[in-house]
Amino acid sequence: MNYLVIGISDNPNFVFSNETQQLLQSHQLFSGGKRHYELVQKHLPKNHQWITISGEMNSLFDTYKQQNQTLIVFASGDPLFYGFTNTIQKFHPEATVKTIPYFNSIQLLCHKAGITYSNITYASVHGRSWKELDVALMQQKECIGILTDAQKSPQAIAKRALDYGYKNYQMIVGESLEGSDEKISHLTLTEAIQQEYQPLNCVLLIKKEQKERPFGIPDTEFEGLPNRPNMITKMPIRLLSLSQLDLHNRKTLWDIGFCTGSISIEAQLQFPHLEVLAFEIRPECEAILDNNARKFGALGIQTLVGDFFLQNLAELKQPDTVFIGGHGNRLAALISKIDSYLLPKGRIVINAVKQESKTEFIQSIQQLDYELLITTTIKIEQHNEVTILTAQKR
Repeated sequence: MNYLVIGISDNPNFVFSNETQQLLQSHQLFSGGKRHYELVQKHLPKNHQWITISGEMNSLFDTYKQQNQTLIVFASGDPLFYGFTNTIQKFHPEATVKTIPYFNSIQLLCHKAGITYSNITYASVHGRSWKELDVALMQQKECIGILTDAQKSPQAIAKRALDYGYKNYQMIVGESLEGSDEKISHLTLTEAIQQEYQPLNCVLLIKKEQKERPFGIPDTEFEGLPNRPNMITKMPIRLLSLSQLDLHNRKTLWDIGFCTGSISIEAQLQFPHLEVLAFEIRPECEAILDNNARKFGALGIQTLVGDFFLQNLAELKQPDTVFIGGHGNRLAALISKIDSYLLPKGRIVINAVKQESKTEFIQSIQQLDYELLITTTIKIEQHNEVTILTAQKR
């Protein structure tokens, strides 16, 4: 089956090129959203057929696949930019697709705001998680172009940036671009939270200054458990453990026994691409990690509180690297449980103080056919000597 996807403007007086007009007149089957139909109906041949895009995609593509002629689909802006061409490639990969793009909404906003987009970082939160935006903020990109939706609105974006300390950005909001109600607003993040916006909008975040981010956060900067100041992975040990976790080559980290969240936070800040899942049995630690994450700007850490052995791990993203920060004297059982979900070539790193923990770790990984890669012993000031053990699944 052949698809022709045509990007259009929201301008009701939008004019197609002569070539595109000829294509429209030589076809009968068209598709798009209700709003698209209102914009293009006057350009279509008299006896055309229209398939409205709404609701569930599998059902829509079942309808598409029943057609025996070329289908022209109208989409907003550039269908190759988080757009409908990508959707066709996902749901009908064997089809042939040609695209005639228009400017995407971020380009239009840059045009109208006089912002160069040669160095822009794109992030879509439209029907998606916060991940792309979180990564761009933690990397402190100079200019971030964001596709929004009703929930992840300009207000929600501004609030998230401020909650995690990224007040070094300003916001430009474009509403109904090229439509009759077009509006461009230049706002501080605080102002952006207080505004109301039209449903069709997109956002630029412009960095005004660099937010400082240390490589190795001082231990005293973390909020900790009351009356337990030493319940934290010390900074030199933390950085060495992070290096052994091989995070630049990994996608998903499980931090088991997060306590203050120092490992999770440092990992997320230095490797924003990571999916970080942090586990802790003590419920009071959830607020501690959240406070620390907001203080240091570590976005997107997923916390799971309760007994690790009772968690529904099958619903979670499988790890390719795991840090064991606590095991409740059940280390062998914990390693066996981790092994059930750890991906091939995955790593496990533990900081052991007691000799029994070192012995049990080594015996457990040998029984499960892991390779012991590195054993490093380090002592910080008057604290107990710590051995960092690293094992990799064969």
